Amino acid sequence: MDPLLLGLIVAVVTILVLFSGVSVAVGLLIVAGGFLIVFDGVRSLELMPEIFFGKLDNFALLSIPMFIIMGASIASTRAGADLYEALERWLTRVPGGLVISNLGACALFSAMSGSSPATCAAIGKMGIPEMRRRGYPDSVAAGSIAAGGTLGILIPPSVTMIVYGIATETSIGRLFLAGVIPGILLVALFMAWSLYQTWKAGDVRLIGVTPYTWAQKLEILPRVLPFLAIILGVLYAMYGGIATPSETAAVGALMCLVIAMVIYKLWDPRALWVVLRDSTRESVMILFIIAAAGVFSYMLSSLFITQSIAEWIGTLDVNRWVLMGAINVFLLIAGFFLPPVAVILMAAPILLPIITTAGFDPIWFAVVLTINMEIGLISPPVGLNLYVINGIAPEIKLKTILYGSLPYVGCMIVAIILLCIFPGLATWLPDVVMGAGW
Repeated sequence: MDPLLLGLIVAVVTILVLFSGVSVAVGLLIVAGGFLIVFDGVRSLELMPEIFFGKLDNFALLSIPMFIIMGASIASTRAGADLYEALERWLTRVPGGLVISNLGACALFSAMSGSSPATCAAIGKMGIPEMRRRGYPDSVAAGSIAAGGTLGILIPPSVTMIVYGIATETSIGRLFLAGVIPGILLVALFMAWSLYQTWKAGDVRLIGVTPYTWAQKLEILPRVLPFLAIILGVLYAMYGGIATPSETAAVGALMCLVIAMVIYKLWDPRALWVVLRDSTRESVMILFIIAAAGVFSYMLSSLFITQSIAEWIGTLDVNRWVLMGAINVFLLIAGFFLPPVAVILMAAPILLPIITTAGFDPIWFAVVLTINMEIGLISPPVGLNLYVINGIAPEIKLKTILYGSLPYVGCMIVAIILLCIFPGLATWLPDVVMGAGW
């Protein structure tokens, strides 16, 4: 059978299997095993366990559970509320300071936790009621938090970037650095739109300021600065050549647990058990998907599907930016239905040779891909962040939350366009810190 036709059949079957309700990892194993049996015989299954466990035999994977523990320990405390309160007290006199402080808190908390739903829940519980009380439109209050929560998979340290680095064998340190400037760019675009929409639709008379004394501003800093110091320390250790990403992640996880216990009195063994239980569950889920995706990639390669697609794309007489546009549409649609980790692990083996052949930098492409995945987090039908916001603010209709989040999708599309025009936004910092290369 023609490999391209076979690839189309594999794609259709994979979509049908994943839509049946089975988990992503199990679905990938079912599809991979089924096609290997049909085309290579039953004996081909003997390699599946070796490939499955071989994908997990990677020291860099240790950083994933460590960063997840780091985020879970933060999310289990009042760190999100304190971060929000600290920014709100310091930015209260800035026009539209409350929405800016909410987005800033989302950016910082999502960077610390790496979890989009946790960010929406932690910051939204405080920020949405306060913004509504001061007269901010419901669409701004809900949409800004939903969009701000997506920043965790772009701003380092990012589990999604780690997964991409492992899937494409690119430097995780470079990927972390590549997300810094685009992350700041997205925050700036989010803030600019929020301020515009606030002054256009809000009741300016109600959007007042709450005066805070210097004592009140300084009082909250000791509860926030230690977490920020850990993030900076992790990044410094990583890029200063002191330790590997896995080692810095382990130290960061331990320090976050210690600070959660000392500052927020997280002494209850049951609370610590919840942190470790949830972290283990999420880590196992991600690692299971990574291993299953390795088997799925082997099946695609064994049946010459990956190679044939790459060769076919290479023979197309189209401008490389037209090709990149088509890839972005594909990623956007995939992100509507699948979690970021699954999309990266399924698409990276196919897309990497295509983008490198077309002359695109894989580090730059990682940022573009990640922003596409962010769009999926606030877009239906899955749109996880939309449902999280609806759960913590049920009085705001889901339609209103969706309406409020759509302009932020536009901001992300603008960011992708700017990255295409100025690729140095993603590649300049890694090249300066770590030298030119991948």
